[in-house]
Amino acid sequence: MAARSKPKGPSLFAAGGLDRDAPRPLADKLRPDKLGDVVGQDHLLGADGAVTRMLETRSPGSLIFWGPPGTGKTTVARLLARATDLYFEQISAIFSGVADLKKVFDAARLRRETGQGTLLFVDEIHRFNRAQQDSFLPVLEDGTVVLVGATTENPSFELIAPLLSRARVLVFKPLDAAAIEKLLVRAEEIEGKKLPLDDEARAALIRMADGDGRASLTLAEEVWRAGRDGEIFDIAALQDVVQRRAPIYDKKQDGHYNLISALHKSVRGSDPDAALYYLCRMLDAGENPLYLARRIVRMAVEDIGLADPQALVVANAAKEAYDFLGSPEGELAIAEAVIYVATAPKSNAIYTAFGAAMRTAKEAGSLLPPKHILNAPTKLMKSEGYGSGYEYDHNTEEAFSGQDYFPEALGRHQFYDPPERGFEREIRKRLEYWAKLRRERSSR
Repeated sequence: MAARSKPKGPSLFAAGGLDRDAPRPLADKLRPDKLGDVVGQDHLLGADGAVTRMLETRSPGSLIFWGPPGTGKTTVARLLARATDLYFEQISAIFSGVADLKKVFDAARLRRETGQGTLLFVDEIHRFNRAQQDSFLPVLEDGTVVLVGATTENPSFELIAPLLSRARVLVFKPLDAAAIEKLLVRAEEIEGKKLPLDDEARAALIRMADGDGRASLTLAEEVWRAGRDGEIFDIAALQDVVQRRAPIYDKKQDGHYNLISALHKSVRGSDPDAALYYLCRMLDAGENPLYLARRIVRMAVEDIGLADPQALVVANAAKEAYDFLGSPEGELAIAEAVIYVATAPKSNAIYTAFGAAMRTAKEAGSLLPPKHILNAPTKLMKSEGYGSGYEYDHNTEEAFSGQDYFPEALGRHQFYDPPERGFEREIRKRLEYWAKLRRERSSR
């Protein structure tokens, strides 16, 4: 007689009520179920988007998703696997090593034998070292996995060339205000209540999200938790509630280099307002003011030079003032230097001249200077013609001898070509006059 199976009673989870929906973060509740619901990435998911075109062929190929946090990279990868009937496997490069990758690859091979493909999503893929990145190459070559790697860093600098050559890079953009507004509206629909914010505070919350959709929903949750019945927050109250989210900025990563590049190019483009904005962005994010002072010295040398020799003096003085005063008073001196270099006449003539002279010095070899400008401390050197024919410029008419000082084998070169701007206009006049005298005296 067959043994009777035990009647199944409620599990411990069910008995405790744990089988019902547990509290979930708002960002998880709003996670889209289809690609069309992802906001802010129309260039990828719109009618003519790159991902849309891939789905038409049902062969996405390996991809690298590059973009800031909270822009939908994980969600799109998950939905892409669903749309192409691939098994979705997710790992993080922060917590995984070569042994973990081997297990994932072995499991993908077993699935492949049963006709099931695998989409392997690797979050923070730039955290893998070269050897770990190399381990992906064989499984991409034989089709064991379709790789989708997500990174907040520039793949050109963080991923090895062989891996990049096997994957297509898709750029995710920070969410604009309209996209974040859509998320907030969806959140209000799910929660069944409006955010207790006036119009200005709502716009401020969107700005605080800094293009990060997940952050905007986290901020919204904080507002709902803090709100009392009938209370409406203005901007000041909002800032007290959420304590203002820190700007997205890593002093060693892309955010840092993007902003210093923007500051430098704004100075070069003679836009003091934009330059001051980027300076304040970096100071607000916690950048070392001395780093900024050093960069402004570099701008004074590289982009202004002798068009305004005072620029270097002002830039150095700002650095000294910050050393003396400290923060925050010394930051005003740095701001003064930024405005000075942004409004100064621009010239890269010295920068260009130095580069050209350095190339010639390296390429021409160890050429001996002309003998007439060499010292002759011994009789032998005098007999060899060292110092013979040298004219002491101060003893010549207009303190200019017009002699040639380049090595004979090299001939004359012109490296420095000052433009007709700022103080260099006067320097150009001098050089042209001396060139005229040189031609006249060499023809005698």
